[in-house]
Order: sequence, then structure tokens, then C-alpha cells
Amino acid sequence: MNKIFDLINEFFAFLAPITDAVWDFPTNIEWYSRIPVLGQFSFPVILLIGVGIYFTIRTRFIQRQSFLPAIKIMLARQPSKQGVSAVGSFMLGLAMRAGPGNIVGITGAISIGGPGALFWMWVAAFFGMASAFTESVLAQLFKEKKGDEFVGGLPFYGKRILGNKRFIGLFLSFVFILYALFNIPAQTFNVFSAIGAIAEASTGEQYSHQSNLYYIIAVILVIVCAFIIFGGIRRVVAYSDVLVPIKAVIFVGMSIIIILINFPLIPYFFHEVVVGAFLPHAIFGGTIGTALAQGVKRGLMSNEAGQGTITMAAAVADNRHPCEQGLVQSFGVFFDTMVICTMTGFIVVMAHVWTGSVDGVVWESVRASKIMLYLSSVEALVPTSIAAIVEIIMCACYGLFAFTTLLGMISFAEISANFISKKQSFILGIRTLGSLVFVPFGILTILAGLELGNLWYISDLMNIIMVYLNIPLLLLGLPFVLKALEHYRKHKATPFDSKQYGFVTECWDGKENSK
Repeated sequence: MNKIFDLINEFFAFLAPITDAVWDFPTNIEWYSRIPVLGQFSFPVILLIGVGIYFTIRTRFIQRQSFLPAIKIMLARQPSKQGVSAVGSFMLGLAMRAGPGNIVGITGAISIGGPGALFWMWVAAFFGMASAFTESVLAQLFKEKKGDEFVGGLPFYGKRILGNKRFIGLFLSFVFILYALFNIPAQTFNVFSAIGAIAEASTGEQYSHQSNLYYIIAVILVIVCAFIIFGGIRRVVAYSDVLVPIKAVIFVGMSIIIILINFPLIPYFFHEVVVGAFLPHAIFGGTIGTALAQGVKRGLMSNEAGQGTITMAAAVADNRHPCEQGLVQSFGVFFDTMVICTMTGFIVVMAHVWTGSVDGVVWESVRASKIMLYLSSVEALVPTSIAAIVEIIMCACYGLFAFTTLLGMISFAEISANFISKKQSFILGIRTLGSLVFVPFGILTILAGLELGNLWYISDLMNIIMVYLNIPLLLLGLPFVLKALEHYRKHKATPFDSKQYGFVTECWDGKENSK
């Protein structure tokens, strides 16, 4: 067993420098790094912000329509019994978006880039809403039928955009499945971390990663995951419809209570965030580039705008118009970053646990564990008498964040796999891989004593690979989106017929949507 643990550790250690090199390029090239200001921005940061700005301009600030209209769409009656409802797809998308990254990722960004990183997260989210709209409309336009369900997303619209060549869709589907499956170990780790923290806070005891508690958690997690996943997308949506609102309401509600308890610190929060965005403290690197890069990276990795990963949730929805799902998922970016991530930011910044760590040495040791830094911040802001209870509640939210993301990863892998084959035996194979192979693999990483930082390397690497694959497709597919948007703005009450705009789709030919 120890040999297996050693191999797991070596595998993730091997990925660390590769991930850093990909994310930091070309700031790791000496001549580029010497360029004033620009030399601090990596290509992924420039790409994600750049396309978000471009899509915002081309859609004439679609963000303006992504609030009340999106809520009305989600509250409207589903057009038919095929697919899932608009609110169901929103919850499924939010199951992925509102994950542990909303806590540990945002905490990490602030711990490295300072409070100003949160400001740049807001900026990235605003432009990311346009990217989310674009990819979600494409997912709707080129979705396909499978019995009483819809399937679609990145592989499906990638195939159509690049000349209707099947091998392109096969490649994209294969890469996405790898992306989803290899993100599972990190989410498994987060589930264990949350339950372990709850147990320790409740009993006052420390539990090793190979204690009976962790073995019990392992068995229960595998059984529950398998039960939900083998029930298909509809069962996953049924559970996400319940779990996502619960985790969001409890997390936001508790965060607001903590903020109100520390009401006098609210002006301090906004001062640190806005000023820190342009004049970062030396302990956080002292440069705008550090704050901006961390804010954009963690912000967009949290709300997943532009990665193509939420397109699976967008495709399975049954909407009256393809742009409706674009507005719904665009609103999802807003809710994820501007609400949930901001709640995390409030707590970490208001606690300002870096105070007194002038030389940076103490701060380096404190920020090593992002979840412990977050919990320490929570503890610093609440009365001692209720600190343990609040910590348990927030850990429970963290565990739910991880669990719903885990379900989302496997479900999205299944939806993507439908491009390769819609045969039930093949889909069962994907479900088996996710719930009975990669979840146990994630459990092995826990028993191996891997730190979360090691697991983030593979997540970050797969995330940026998805970005590099998806962004060119969004740029090429934008004309289709703009045609649909033109129709929506002029004739939203009438069914969309793709043939009238010069292209043919399976689900938007004017007949299927005349209901």
C-alpha cells in the first residue's frame, strides 16, 4: 500500500512545475517579465479578460439583461417535459461553480495578492458574464436529443463550428472527460477535510488520515455517490435542486451574520479592497500585477466563465429560446462571484490576520493552509462562545460545496460522453469510472497524506487546457450567438428558427420550438 501512496505523491509532484509553467507563461521568460506592468500578466490572464471584454462589446453589454430577465426565466414554467427546467440547469451549473474554490481559492487569492485581488475578481466576473452567455447560447443552439433528455456542450458545438468533423468532437469529449475525472480527487479531498474539521471541532480530538473515521467517510461517500450518479442526470438534478440552495442560503446567511456582527469593519473592507487593487501592501508582493493575476485566475476558475465546463448544464435545459439559457448561466457567474465569493472575501479581509506579519515570515506560515486560514478568520470575527458552532456550520457548507461539485464533475463527464456514444453500456462505464474508480482514487490521496495544494495542480492544469480549447471556439462561434441574440432582442416572443439565419440545428428548426 505504501508503494501506491508513494506513486500518487510522485504523480502530483511531477505535475506541479508543469502547471506553474503553463499558468505563468510568459512571465517566466526574462525579457517579458521586464516589461513594465504588462510583464506581470500571464497569457491566460490576458486571454480570459480580453475575450470577456470583446464579448461584452459585441453583445452590447449583455450583462444588463442578466438579472431580472434571468430570474423570470427560471421561475417560468418549463416548455415541455423534455430535458430539465431552466432553474434545474441553473442549479446544476451552480453545483459546479459554487465549489470549494469559492472558499479556499478566494482565500488563497487574497493571501497571495492581498485584498485588492477581490476587486479584480469583480472585474473579471463582470466581463466573464459575457463569456458565459456566449458559450451557453452555443451549447443550446447545437444541443441534441437523447430520448426525453438533451445532451450537448463543448464537444457538440466544437464539432459544428469546426466544419462538422466528428473527430473534433471526439477529441474535445475525451479531453473534457479527463478534465472532469481528474478534478474528482481534489473534491474528494475537500469533502474529507470538511467532515474531518467538523469532527475535530465537535470532539476536540485530532484524527489522522488513516483513522477509522476516515475509512467510514470513505465507504459512505462511495455508496452515496454511486447511488446518485447511477440514477442518471435527472436524479443528479433532483439532488442539486435541493443541496445547492441549502448550501448557498446557509453559507451566505452565516456570512451576513458574521459581517453584521463586525459592522464597523465594513468601511475598512472596501478601503482595503479598492486601494489594495492599485496599491497592494508589500507583504502581498506590492504590485498591481500580483493582485490582478490572482484575482482573475481564481475568480474565473471559480465561476468557470469561458472554460466550456458549464456548457453541459446549459445544454440539458429546455428553454423557449437559446438566449434564455445564456442569460441564466450569465446570472450564475454574477451570483457565484459577486455574492458567494464576496462573502468569503468579506470574512478574510475583515479579519485581516496578516496584521503584524510585517516581515512576511509569520504570514507565510499562516497562509499555508487556505481552509485553516479561512476558519481562523471566521474564528477571529465571532464571539468565543459561538466560535465552535459557527466553524462547524461553515465546514458543513464547505463539504456541501465539494460534494455537489463532485456530482457535477461526474455528471458533466457523462453528458460529454454522449458525443462518443449514447449507448447505455458506454454511459454506465463513465458513471462507473467517476463514482467507483476516481472517487476511490481521491480517497487514496487522502490516505497518502497529500496536501490540497498538490491536488490543486492537476485541477489548475486541466482548467487552463480547457480554456485554450474553448476560447478559440467561442470566437469562431460568436456569429451564431449574435444571430440568436438579434432575434431574441427583436422577437423574443416567437420561436427561434436557425434556418432563417443561415444554419441548421437539430433542436431549433422552428418546428420543435413552436410549442
